[in-house]
Amino acid sequence: MIKATITVKLKPGVLDPQGEAVKKALHTLGFDEVSDLRIGKTMEVWLSADDPAQAEERVQAMCEKLLANPVIETYSFSVEEGL
Repeated sequence: MIKATITVKLKPGVLDPQGEAVKKALHTLGFDEVSDLRIGKTMEVWLSADDPAQAEERVQAMCEKLLANPVIETYSFSVEEGL
């Protein structure tokens, strides 16, 4: 079993209305030191595979085809064996 942890973030310059809303809420709560905030997402995917290289290829394909929008998002991932 292999676990992949995938992080998807908006590209720099892409408007992040959710991040802006959270930043304003933090300011309202007195956290004025927050100068910027961006929201991303993290996914954990477990694969029935034994070969980490093949798992990495499959996870990359998942990201490119469904999990990330390459026009506005970037992604990174790591894989862990033996879980």
